[in-house]
Amino acid sequence: MPNKKSAAKALKQSVKRAVRNYKVKRAVKDIIKDSKKLIETKEKQAAEKVKQAVKLLDKAAAKKVIKKNTAARKKSRLMKKLNSIMK
Repeated sequence: MPNKKSAAKALKQSVKRAVRNYKVKRAVKDIIKDSKKLIETKEKQAAEKVKQAVKLLDKAAAKKVIKKNTAARKKSRLMKKLNSIMK
């Protein structure tokens, strides 16, 4: 437990941020998983789901929840998979 008032506030802030970051990361993971599943089954809406995933990754990187290179790598891999079924 924090001993000072400022430490208590810092703890509350960090818990709040951790929860918010977890929600964003979970949403990113879920949409990537859904996208991969649609790509593997060669569904029509796979391209739309990938587009949503890219948007979510960009937002997460902009908020610094994930690093920009991580977002770029995940987007690249998703697009590569999508393009492989589009041929």
